[in-house]
Amino acid sequence: MKKPNSLRSFLLDAIPELQNDPDRLLIFVDEGSIKSTMANGLSFEYSYRLKMILTDYAGDLAAVSIPVLDWVRINQSELLVNLDKVHDGIKFEAEILANDKVDLVIDMPLTERVIVKKDQNQLSVNYPDEPQYTKAEPKQQVSLIDQKTGQVITSWMSSEQQEIYTLDMPYPSR
Repeated sequence: MKKPNSLRSFLLDAIPELQNDPDRLLIFVDEGSIKSTMANGLSFEYSYRLKMILTDYAGDLAAVSIPVLDWVRINQSELLVNLDKVHDGIKFEAEILANDKVDLVIDMPLTERVIVKKDQNQLSVNYPDEPQYTKAEPKQQVSLIDQKTGQVITSWMSSEQQEIYTLDMPYPSR
């Protein structure tokens, strides 16, 4: 699994208070499962709940929440864009301690794809990046072509794109 270490590194860089005492940031993986449909050989997906505990935190909750959201935007974006997951996706709890400090727990579901390829008698493992959002292409002439004949079936001017983003879906190379 790559995401727990990725989140930890990201937050240690983003939150100055943790740079002096990184042991205050604890990361756990709970309720893990391995899902495989055998649709692509031995490839599978890790699915788990990541629990992050920040001990003796005296800062503003937003100073932790915003970097977490920024990391999620790149590493598990459906927690922000899928309305079914937005409502229960990222949860937190805080235990109020003395001296205006809290122990903060952030809990979120994560998944990681693992691509396993067989080449003769050897297996290789690849952890592909998550699909990323990119700006939609500008207004342009678009044509649909019949692959058999090479003939243009139809042609039109695409819509004017304002701040619209699309999800790039990279597929592992063969």
